[in-house]
Amino acid sequence: MTTGEILISNRIESPTGRTTLRMAALIAGIGLLIMVVAAPFAELFAFPKLVVAGNAAETTQNILANQNLFTAAIFGYLITFLCDLVVAWALYVLLQPVNQELSLLTAWFRLVYTVIALEALLNLVTILRLLNTENPLTDFQVMLSLSAFRTHWYFGLLFFGIHLVLLGYLVLKSNYIPRILGILLMIAGLGYLLSNLKPFLFPNVNLDFAEYTFYGELIFMLWLLLRGARIQESN
Repeated sequence: MTTGEILISNRIESPTGRTTLRMAALIAGIGLLIMVVAAPFAELFAFPKLVVAGNAAETTQNILANQNLFTAAIFGYLITFLCDLVVAWALYVLLQPVNQELSLLTAWFRLVYTVIALEALLNLVTILRLLNTENPLTDFQVMLSLSAFRTHWYFGLLFFGIHLVLLGYLVLKSNYIPRILGILLMIAGLGYLLSNLKPFLFPNVNLDFAEYTFYGELIFMLWLLLRGARIQESN
């Protein structure tokens, strides 16, 4: 092996010498793919069948009659948030050659988001545990817990938005990931920030376009799965 090949090989491996950038990219891509399946199941399939906006009594009855579906939704969210932990680590390994300190900070923002999201999920667990007890939750308490889950989770998305902006910057500065992906990730992060700050800072401003900025995450996931295993850094 030539000196140049040794240098490139060393740079492709993380400082631990165990996880390569290629492996980190693949792990991050698989984690994101699992999230793309688990989160929509809970958010777009299960919850619309259970929660009736403005009707607490019907919502409670739906949950009581479909407890297996409600439990599956909880597990869908749980799997999503656990994958966030794995993806945070994998992306840290993938991008620490660009800037180790900033990559660590980027991972921490995703970890903070995940902790908040898991805390929010406890509201759904509480509903499931207490509906069949001797002193079950009232319809009002059920809706209050559902609202608390949304409020806490959406608050956590502020940290997730910052994570994506920093992640996009690191990708933009790397020499082994297409820069266009960095731009798309930064746009996605700004979309999350605008959407979740809108009710507080500019409630009357139309920000419908922000709902579509998440496509940058999907494109990044596809690149990690299809091209991440072929990462080659310049010498």
